Amino acid sequence: MPVSIKSAKEIELMRTAGRILGRVHEELAREIVPGMSTWDINRICEELIRSYGCIPSFLNYEGFPASVCVSVNDEVVHGIPSKKRLLKEGDIVSLDTGVIYKGYQSDAARTVGVGAVSKQAADLIERTKRCFFAGMQYAKAGMRLFDISAAIGDYAHHYGYGVVRDLVGHGIGRNMHEPPEIPNVRQRFRGMRLRPGMTLAVEPMINIGTWRVNWSTNGWTVTTADGSLSAHYENTILITHSGPELLSVTEKEAENLNQMYLAV
Repeated sequence: MPVSIKSAKEIELMRTAGRILGRVHEELAREIVPGMSTWDINRICEELIRSYGCIPSFLNYEGFPASVCVSVNDEVVHGIPSKKRLLKEGDIVSLDTGVIYKGYQSDAARTVGVGAVSKQAADLIERTKRCFFAGMQYAKAGMRLFDISAAIGDYAHHYGYGVVRDLVGHGIGRNMHEPPEIPNVRQRFRGMRLRPGMTLAVEPMINIGTWRVNWSTNGWTVTTADGSLSAHYENTILITHSGPELLSVTEKEAENLNQMYLAV
């Protein structure tokens, strides 16, 4: 299946979906406090998504039972919300969710601290975010897809982190998962050339320890093999003639993140 090139109309719909998702993440992060359950997070997230006239992308997607993946500490991705799982001071929690707006998708993830967190945890969260921006430097028309992968992996390895290899980023549009797959580590080849109109979900998943992971018996939740902390940062990106455009952030956040993009 070829990588789809979005029309001007499709891009506008994805911009709207992305701005809404950016607001959902911004508002959801403010709700995270010690003592709340991961199911509380799911309830709030779904209410936010629907309040903006969108459909939760993840709900019932391939059988996933919630509107947001809530992954705590050593959980890399796909944590299933539960009324029994309560957040504690010092935890870190990765929130991965998506919206569908008029048939078009946006996908993004953030890792946030619960109350005060350790320096080790705070560094991991910040550096995982910067891994994304290291990769975004290469998300330009004419560049090669796996240059993004190499930049992400190299940035993480500089700090001795493990970069998850079993899970990858992906194309996105009318469907949540479209070609191409986007690894987060160097590949043997440089991959396909990027073209204007491509929309990509780039998502570093970075562990303090090993890159190896385990899959839970629930069929969804992925954890670090050594029990170390993991962080996740993802955005939907549009490839344009003038450079990458972040779609899954608020307008204000886009201005601030542009400075990070220039500084990495």
